[in-house]
This record gives sequence, C-alpha cells and structure tokens, in this order.
Amino acid sequence: MRARDFVSPPNLISLSRVGFAVAFVGIAEPTWRLGVLVAAMASDVLDGLWARLANAQTRFGALLDPVADRVFMLAAFLAVTIEGMLAWWMLALVLVRDVMVLVGWFTARSIPWLRRIPFKARWPGKGVTVLQFCTLLATLVAPRFVAGLSVACGVLALVATADYTLMLWENRAGGPRDVAHGAAHAGDGATERVA
Repeated sequence: MRARDFVSPPNLISLSRVGFAVAFVGIAEPTWRLGVLVAAMASDVLDGLWARLANAQTRFGALLDPVADRVFMLAAFLAVTIEGMLAWWMLALVLVRDVMVLVGWFTARSIPWLRRIPFKARWPGKGVTVLQFCTLLATLVAPRFVAGLSVACGVLALVATADYTLMLWENRAGGPRDVAHGAAHAGDGATERVA
C-alpha cells in the first residue's frame, strides 16, 4: 500500500472525527458541542462520498472510517452519560451494536472454518450509526426524544447483529456464497484455458 493511501483526503476527513471526539468531550457549552456534532456528522458523509467519487477507496480507509466513528461515538456518549444527560441503560442500548460487531470480528478471526471475510458497512449498521447521531443530537436539543431513540438504537442493533451474523455464515469457507464464488472462478479459469 502506498503512503498516499494513508494520507488521502477521505482518510484525513475520517481521522478528523478523532479530533472532534476530543473537542466534544472538552467543550461544555451546548451550542459549540452542537457545532462539533454537526461537523462530525458531515465528515462521516463526506469521507465516503469523496472516496467513491474520486475512486480513492482503500483497505486502510475502509478500516479507518468505522474506527473513527466508534471513537467519536464512545467518547461523546460517555461524556453525556457521565454528565447525566443520558441514563446508563440508554448508553447500553445505544452501544450494543458496536460491542456485538467487535465480538463478531474477533470470533470471525479466531474460528478456522470462518474464512477471512472483510467487515464492510451494511445498511442496518449504517442505520444504527444514523440513530446514534440522532440520539446525541437529541441529548443536546430535544431531551424528550432520547429514551425513544435509545430504544430504537437497541432494536436496530439486534437487526444489524443478525445481518452481520448471517453474512458471516453465508460467506464462511464452504458456505453457499463461498461455493458460488469458487464455482464462478473455476468457470473463469476454464474459459481462459479453452481460449
């Protein structure tokens, strides 16, 4: 991997969310916090959009983006929970998806019959991220919606966990998608040999 892949504009935008996490924790004034949150949300959209439009997607960027998201979310949610703006049971619901994805990732890497399947963003997981941002937004500007959004995060987190689990099962070594993938490549090889 080239050095410029690490310092590409999309990756720098992703990395900015770590800085936003520090700013969110360090700033107490609600209006400034709201600005930091909006900037973090914008960066989450902009990095992926830029990478796709500029054809600048890299394996490092695919890893950095969700890690930067998790760092920002964890820091921000811990801050508002410690400050009493979010109950601890709500924190558990909001972050359950992140815990389950982490467990799933380590499981997929430690079980031999699960091949090394890349963890890519999937729609239920993206939905959880959107709800997490909305929950943070509500803690700052509309506290009456926080409990409902936290429950919605927890429910969608279960859907996302089931979706990731199904994806791992279908793509495992010897699983249906793996067999289909192998057959497709075998056909390509046969075509090349005939040609």
